[in-house]
Amino acid sequence: MQKCYYEILFVSKTADSAVIKKAYRKLAMKYHPDRNPDNKEAEAAFKECSEAYEVLSDLQKRKIYDTYGHEGLKNSGYQAPGNFEDMFSGLGDLFGDLFGGGGNRARARRNGPLPGNDLRYDIEISFMEAVHGLAKEVEINRRDTCWTCEGTGCRPGYKREVCRSCNGRGQVIRSQGFFQVSSACPQCHGEGEVVTEPCNDCNGSGLVDKKKKVSLKIPAGVDTGAQMRLRGEGEGGRRGGPSGDLYVVIHVQEHEFFKRDRHTIYCELPVSMVQAALGCKVDVPTIHGKKKMNIAAGSQSGERYTLKKEGVPNLRGGGRGDMIVQLIVKTPTNLCDEQKKVLENFDELCQKHGQHKENEGFFSKLFHEVIGKKDKES
Repeated sequence: MQKCYYEILFVSKTADSAVIKKAYRKLAMKYHPDRNPDNKEAEAAFKECSEAYEVLSDLQKRKIYDTYGHEGLKNSGYQAPGNFEDMFSGLGDLFGDLFGGGGNRARARRNGPLPGNDLRYDIEISFMEAVHGLAKEVEINRRDTCWTCEGTGCRPGYKREVCRSCNGRGQVIRSQGFFQVSSACPQCHGEGEVVTEPCNDCNGSGLVDKKKKVSLKIPAGVDTGAQMRLRGEGEGGRRGGPSGDLYVVIHVQEHEFFKRDRHTIYCELPVSMVQAALGCKVDVPTIHGKKKMNIAAGSQSGERYTLKKEGVPNLRGGGRGDMIVQLIVKTPTNLCDEQKKVLENFDELCQKHGQHKENEGFFSKLFHEVIGKKDKES
C-alpha cells in the first residue's frame, strides 16, 4: 500500500504551497544521493519525497489526489510534469496578452519549482542476458541539481532579480506590420527573472554535470525495444523541483544458433542421413541447457519437433514459451570407395524392395504432362 503524500512530507492536508515547498527542500537536502552515497534507504526516501512533491506542488494533481487518492492519479492521464508546465506557462502568457491579468500568474508558474528533464539511456545486452535477465550497474552522465545554490543559480545570500527587459513578464512584443508578435524574452529566456550573482559551482544554471552509477534489474524475457523507467534518475530539478526520470531502452544482440519470435525459440539441428533414417536420441542445446530429444525413424529434412516450455519466460508471468527444432539432414560428402560401395548396395536394396517406385511414379506423371502439352501445341 502506498504511503500518504502528506505524511511523506510531514505536512497537513491544509498546508499551502509555500509550506509544502519548504518541507520538500528540507527532506531533499537530507536524503539527496550526493549527500548519501551508496545509501539505499536515503535513495528510496529521496525518490519518495520527490514523488510526493511532484503531486502536491501541482494544483490539478493535488485536487485529483485529494479526491480519489493514488488510483485517481493513475487513471487521470495527466501529462509529464515538465511538458505540462511548459505548455501551461505558454498558454498563460498568451491569455494574459489578449485579456490582461494573466502575466503575473504565468510568471509565478515560471519562477516556481522546475522539474528536471527526462533522460534516455540505450543499453545493449546479449541474447542470453535478455532471456534470463540480469542485474547490472551502469554509469550515466546527467545534469544534477546544484546543492550549493539549491538549484536557484544564485550565489548563497543572493536572489534572482526581475528582468528589466521584459519587466518580469518573460515575453517581449515586436511589431510586424499591422500585427504584434509575442516571443520569449532573450534576456531572461522567458523566465521573467535573471541571475545577477551567479553561483560559482553551476555558473548560474542551477545544474552541474555529474556522473552517477545506476543499478538496473533487467527482468527475464525482455526484447529489443523494451523500456524501463527509473523515477527520479533523470536530470535534476531547479528551484526545488523534483528530478526527471530515466528511461532505459534495451537492444538485444542476435544469437548465432537461436532465433526468437516473442516467447518461442527456433533453431536448426543438423543430423546425419543415418540418424534420420534409423531414428535416434540426440542432445539438443536449449536456452535453458542441454535436453534429450527423440528423432523418429524416417524423419525428413525440414521436419519440426516441439520442446515444450523450453522457450522464453513471459514477462507478465504464465511460464515459458516453446522451442521449435527443425531438422537439417546432412548428405555425406568426400566419400571413400568403401562408403560409395555401401551406398550403392543400399540403393540396390531400395530398388529390390520397391522403395524407388514412389519417385518413379512422380517423375513418370511429370513427363507425361510435359510430353502431352507439347503434342497438343504441335
